Amino acid sequence: MNRTIRVAALSAFVSAAFVLPAQAQVTVKDPWVRATVSQQMATGAFMQITSAQDARLVEVKSPVAGIIEIHEMAMDKDVMKMRALPNGLDLPAGKTVELKSGGYHVMLMDLKRQMKEGDSVPMTLVVEGKDKKRTTIEVKAPVKPLATASKAPVEHKH
Repeated sequence: MNRTIRVAALSAFVSAAFVLPAQAQVTVKDPWVRATVSQQMATGAFMQITSAQDARLVEVKSPVAGIIEIHEMAMDKDVMKMRALPNGLDLPAGKTVELKSGGYHVMLMDLKRQMKEGDSVPMTLVVEGKDKKRTTIEVKAPVKPLATASKAPVEHKH
């Protein structure tokens, strides 16, 4: 290999070493969306998110819903309450945050169509680091049956 090719190859490798960590700081595992019945206008999206550094999930976008909010379900005395997290969801460094039924989740509301088992839902997650820089993560979440990982039906009203 001549010197010019070796220098170019080394330069590309070094550049990749600096670029890849910035792109690989947040990982999303097992994303999915709960199927809906005809005329149902809302559903949930679930996944596990791990960030290498302290960050915050601040927004989720998808063409399938008119309104998307990051939510929390929690017990308040003997009542399960759901509320939007207007400032987003903390992603502590190195810890997996699970978005699941009965806990943190993404609400897809004002649905444009029925979510049918086997469909795929494109979502863009917007994550903000401590430096306020935002990164987007493209996710394709399969639609799973209504009963998947559900403890009890959850009704969502505004």
